[in-house]
Amino acid sequence: MNSLNQIIVEGNIVREPELKSLPSGAASCTLPIAVNRKYKTGDGSYAEEVSYFDVDTFGGLAEVCVKWCPKGRGIRVVGRLKQNRWKDDAGKSHSRVKIIAEHIEFKPVLKKNPDGSLSTQKEMENSPKSADLGTPPLSKKKKLAMLAEAAAAAQHEQEANDIPVF
Repeated sequence: MNSLNQIIVEGNIVREPELKSLPSGAASCTLPIAVNRKYKTGDGSYAEEVSYFDVDTFGGLAEVCVKWCPKGRGIRVVGRLKQNRWKDDAGKSHSRVKIIAEHIEFKPVLKKNPDGSLSTQKEMENSPKSADLGTPPLSKKKKLAMLAEAAAAAQHEQEANDIPVF
């Protein structure tokens, strides 16, 4: 049986990204994003809900995102879902689902002018329109090794900081 694990989300970055280095030396960056959904309720009024997702980037994509993805910038992410599972010291099971980015499209950063109109910020005009894992593509073996390393590093960081995950 074939399986499919592909996701596309569009939202705004909620915190400045930080570049981290995996033990292998590969770059890593997590972009927390907020995704808004507007919908019509049963009584005809409109409501909005916000969902928050962590988007993990690696290698050249991580370096590009740190440079061009400030807090508030809109992005479209194409990637896949990755579930991390672990047990804490008390034996309680935890689970967290993240998005592993394979391609990111950057939306223009808009600035509100005194007259109320919107324009793009000058420093972002030269930013790339999109970024992906780069060429040549990583081999499946290399991707799996990087993901395993990232998962181990994240688990070690959680254990070291005793951060509960919900």
